[in-house]
Amino acid sequence: MEFAGRVLALPPGSCLLLGPRGTGKSTWLSHCLPDALSIDLLKPDVFRELSAKPERLTALVAATPPDSSVVVDEVQRIPELLHVVHALLESPLARRFVLTGSSARKLRRGGVDLLGGRAVVRTMHPFMAAELPSFDLDIASNIGMIPLVRAADDPADTLRAYTTLYLEQEVQFEGWARSVGAFARFLEAISLSQAQVLNLANVARECQVERKTAAGYLGVLEDLLLAFRLPVFTRRASRATVAHPKFYLFDAGVFRALRPAGPLDRDAGAVDGAALETLVAQHLRAWLAYSTRRADLYYWRTPGGHEVDFVVYGEAGFHAIEVKQTGRVRPEDLRALRAFTRDYPEAEARLLYRGTERLFLDGILCEPVQDFLRALRPA
Repeated sequence: MEFAGRVLALPPGSCLLLGPRGTGKSTWLSHCLPDALSIDLLKPDVFRELSAKPERLTALVAATPPDSSVVVDEVQRIPELLHVVHALLESPLARRFVLTGSSARKLRRGGVDLLGGRAVVRTMHPFMAAELPSFDLDIASNIGMIPLVRAADDPADTLRAYTTLYLEQEVQFEGWARSVGAFARFLEAISLSQAQVLNLANVARECQVERKTAAGYLGVLEDLLLAFRLPVFTRRASRATVAHPKFYLFDAGVFRALRPAGPLDRDAGAVDGAALETLVAQHLRAWLAYSTRRADLYYWRTPGGHEVDFVVYGEAGFHAIEVKQTGRVRPEDLRALRAFTRDYPEAEARLLYRGTERLFLDGILCEPVQDFLRALRPA
């Protein structure tokens, strides 16, 4: 697979670039900063040397020209390096540092705030449709948008290996879960909650662990940037809404790889619908992360059953978005959006579906989901 340009802009100064493994952080930086001093902490020899003596980084930086950039990959593996980087940023040896990380937990524990605001934080997400000239909705909803997977000869096999990578290299290595087997069962159980209101007690019961243990496992997933929870939109609410968030694994392909697929688990409609909704969710998150205008992502649901999949609210606008796994818009598909716009007439309502026509019905734009994703670019 040829190198695909990303819509994310690299800040002019030092930065911390977060993102799950396989999202292309290192590849992208090697193109953006081809002459940078690159330190890859996934290499065993480099890891051993800097673990034993983190201050060795100072000697490496001192040997570079004053206008150099320094890239440290997977810095969370040696959090002590953050102290060294902080000292260098305040010394005559200051350089432009770009630190990548795939674990927010270890960075928090290591004191990422010690950089004292001298490095901005950016997040790299899987590909957006706008970054792939040959974007195909069916392929994307099946194998997802992770660059590592998209470049593989066998994407399905790579997706299976991807989950193993985190189980072995992150969860087991760091000792975050006492039983890797129990965590694997949790991953399968939590995949059944994809794009749904999260009931952690049910998940714990399904994977036969205590609720507290399941909550800890969920925290691990979020710290590894593999999952997120979507809060309920409650601003100026004129009617009751549910209180619990919705759950999403961060990529449609990862969701499909974890979802049970045995004879008792074949609900193709539910799986396809959740995968399509996940694909839209990950695009909206990337769009908001890369945009200069700030906004937050929510969902909206009433106890009576009206639900709008996504609500964008902030400087980027006020948008209500419903996603339907259907090739034809029916009147009942617009019911939740009509209820939302009655409460929030300021919102721009949009229904995304698998058809081919752009329609304007009851003040709601109905748009092919593939066209929407292709046109979605950061502002």
